[in-house]
Amino acid sequence: MVSRRLIMGVAVSAAMLAACGGGGSDDDSGSAQIRLVNASSAYSTLDLTVSDASAATGVAYGGVSAYASAKAGESITTLVKNAGTTISSLYPTLTKGSHYSLIAYGWSGNMKSTILQEEEVAPAENYSKLLVLNLAADAGTLDVYLTQNTDSLDNASPTISAITGGGSSGYTSISSGTYRVRVTGAGKKSDLRLDIPSITLSSKQVGSLVITPTPGGVLVNSILMTQQGSVAAHGATNARARVVAAVAGNAQVSATLGNTALMNASFAPNIGDYQIVAAGSPNLLVNVNGQTMPVTAPALTAGNDYTVLVWGEAVAPKISILNDDNRLPTTSGTAKLRLINGVASLSGGLTMTLDYSAVATDVQAGSASSAVSVLSSTSSTLEVFSPTVGAPVLSQTNFPIVSGGVYTVFMMGNANAIVGRPRRER
Repeated sequence: MVSRRLIMGVAVSAAMLAACGGGGSDDDSGSAQIRLVNASSAYSTLDLTVSDASAATGVAYGGVSAYASAKAGESITTLVKNAGTTISSLYPTLTKGSHYSLIAYGWSGNMKSTILQEEEVAPAENYSKLLVLNLAADAGTLDVYLTQNTDSLDNASPTISAITGGGSSGYTSISSGTYRVRVTGAGKKSDLRLDIPSITLSSKQVGSLVITPTPGGVLVNSILMTQQGSVAAHGATNARARVVAAVAGNAQVSATLGNTALMNASFAPNIGDYQIVAAGSPNLLVNVNGQTMPVTAPALTAGNDYTVLVWGEAVAPKISILNDDNRLPTTSGTAKLRLINGVASLSGGLTMTLDYSAVATDVQAGSASSAVSVLSSTSSTLEVFSPTVGAPVLSQTNFPIVSGGVYTVFMMGNANAIVGRPRRER
């Protein structure tokens, strides 16, 4: 049984919200009640003003403010602020006597806000209602599984399926109880985006699971909201990592991170797939041509994507840990493009051009350029230049740049045998 309630979303500049629970009365028949939910870890605290009056201050990530009165029946101005600077704005029209949560989410420089009406009728005894709100547009369409803790997803069906980015499932009635919650890519049980070990949905509870983005763009965080009640953050505890074997001389590379095999013995050049790994400082073991390399355990932030770049000459390999931004472009008709330089024994950095305009300059060995926004095209010319070679070391004509795509160009090998491989990450 599914019912629907008003959800209004508006994309805005940059911001986040925080709060700490509370209720409110509605003595004024011409007013509504509104509170702030901070669903973004980008800011330590957020404030809310409503029609130039302070409505909430100092709301931390995963928190919710007390309710404040707001004018009903006409458009009002709501501003989310950090240290006095407006980072998100929304102009809703509220219904008198109703309660609302204003949810701030996103990251620094790309904050958004949405408002959720909290007047859903409670379910029957021994049942709960749950709405899933997918605010992680970068993560795409998602499925949500509510199971017992030890249940495999192999024979499970999604409790709530195919929630598009920016979309809502509506309220679904389920049996009250304690559940393990797993969020996956739509139709892909193995594509795990979030694993919450335990949440409890009590009898007659109306809840909303708000899915929010992470810096890596693929994994997700979440906030569990109880209608007119408490709010709890259930963030990602994992990261994603891969190995790129760029070592010269077709060296054989293998790597494990914690208990996860990132790459079985493979000959370079080779670009591995992302694997789910525990965040924190898991032990990294890298083997090149049968020799184990001394490596300091990397510090991995939950929700982020990483590339373990194994590069250099086979007799003296090196390792670089690179942060990967796989968030989708924010502007329609564009894509993101960057260069990773894994070329050994190269004098100077690499430069990359697209249609003869530089998009990455002097990228040193063992490092990556920043991702640059480029226009989509069905036929572009992609070139990479070395400062010691006159001709391009990589040249591709009729290179397609798909709108909304995320691309990395990998340069591998050594100065005498450079191998270039573009890859569409998303």
